[in-house]
Amino acid sequence: MSKPLLDDQLKEQLRGYLKLLKDEVLLESTLDSSEASQEINTLLTGIADLSDKVSYSDKGTAELKPSFQIRRVNSDVQVGFAGLPLGHEFPSLVLALLQVGGHPPKIPEPQLEQIRNLKGDHAFQIIFSMTCNNCPDVVQAFNAISVINPDIQVMSIDGAQFPELVKKYDVRSVPQVFQNGKLFSVGRIDLSDILAKLDKAGSAKVAQARVAELNAEKPYDTLIVGQGPAGCAAAIYTARKGLRTGLIGERFGGQIMDTAEIDNFISVPKTEGAILGRHLEEHVKDYPVDIINDQRVDKLVPAVEKGGLHEVHLANGAHLKARTVIAATGARWRQLGIEGEDEYRTRGVAYCPHCDGPFFKGQPVAVAGGGNSGVEAAIDLANLASHVTLLQYDDKLTADEVLQKKLATLPNVTIVLNAATQKIVGDGKKMTGLTWKDRKDGSEHTLDVNAIFVQIGLLPNSAWLEGTVDLSPAREIVTNDRNETSVPGVFGAGDVTTEPYKQIIIAMGSGAIAALAAFDYLIRVPNAE
Repeated sequence: MSKPLLDDQLKEQLRGYLKLLKDEVLLESTLDSSEASQEINTLLTGIADLSDKVSYSDKGTAELKPSFQIRRVNSDVQVGFAGLPLGHEFPSLVLALLQVGGHPPKIPEPQLEQIRNLKGDHAFQIIFSMTCNNCPDVVQAFNAISVINPDIQVMSIDGAQFPELVKKYDVRSVPQVFQNGKLFSVGRIDLSDILAKLDKAGSAKVAQARVAELNAEKPYDTLIVGQGPAGCAAAIYTARKGLRTGLIGERFGGQIMDTAEIDNFISVPKTEGAILGRHLEEHVKDYPVDIINDQRVDKLVPAVEKGGLHEVHLANGAHLKARTVIAATGARWRQLGIEGEDEYRTRGVAYCPHCDGPFFKGQPVAVAGGGNSGVEAAIDLANLASHVTLLQYDDKLTADEVLQKKLATLPNVTIVLNAATQKIVGDGKKMTGLTWKDRKDGSEHTLDVNAIFVQIGLLPNSAWLEGTVDLSPAREIVTNDRNETSVPGVFGAGDVTTEPYKQIIIAMGSGAIAALAAFDYLIRVPNAE
């Protein structure tokens, strides 16, 4: 017997959310005879049964089948989904229900006003995958825009359910957004960036107001840069100590939001990166932490004297001051750095097998990297691709033994050792293959593959600290056993530091140490300001 779309626990959670509805909502489906249509009918009927403010009709007339609209009764407000928004997209469905039902999106007033004033013909299609960690952010941002300004139409489409549309648009990476049939964006894009593309002048005005707002902030006791596991742990610990705490970053959850499965987080046998990221945010919000989202830090100007105020400069021109700073900016995927990589990024060159793997079902692909992430990617892709070639630069795989044993059982995986990837080739529109060199005998080889998934390790996000704190040859922040850097009052935490073994649980512990060390510093060092 297959698992029900809404089990008892999920129904109870949904029932609680639907109590927040202020307006009546109509779920209107456009179906065909497919199994997906039957599932949509079952899902929407089940949701309608949970609230007297929700009704269901299967009399829709949308172009895409199967699809459905979430409509506010007696209003033009609506949000559309084509296919079944489960997996990582289920929270997007819940948020859409709430927002169409009158629960306001959490968007600052200047941006709300900007959205209300948007003019023009805006019909957006968002191609997503239910295994994509970045897609929900994009879907939710566009849905919120559509709810605030009903003249803007949004349809979020599960690419797996509409292969003909994927072929038409030549989608090889998600999320991809199309405006009136033309490409609007590829990859993760936040609300500010969307509005900047739609309304440059209005965005500039909003940005200026935000800079003024940030510049007016009082100095923090501790300003934490980075919103991943290390930064969140540090924020909770400093807030619990009664310190005025700021937590700033580009993306809440950080790198874990690109992690599909997590099964070594002690006391939690199995979870997903997006779920853990959501739990981190909920936990931080239990404390009086000033969360500053969607901001990139450019540099640190250390205090002139011990006990003085450090100044953190943001990319938007704002400056924030703090008596202590914790750098927890994590790391990013390392790139191959070869010819063709930039040209064919999102058109065959990929970094997330869970997000983009489904678009290469039945096709030959390659994986670069023989560590845990590379071998895990090869195992996952073997279930989808016709053949997987794993290219390892070293003379042996470095992944955990259990992963290597699993890989060895897969008949459609070839392992090539001592392989230095040289060049990505394509036809100008998409990747068609690559060349690699044998590091032992110098011979060169070609490989006909439609994609390469790059999994060759991480680079620390430490550029904003260049020339300020001591960095290792690998550009990691050098810290001691108290997570202190070479600058008094500046601490490091997590994957951006020389802390060995880059693991979520270690990053969290590192954040806690940095927070406690910052507190100890503050109670021992007089305020020089």
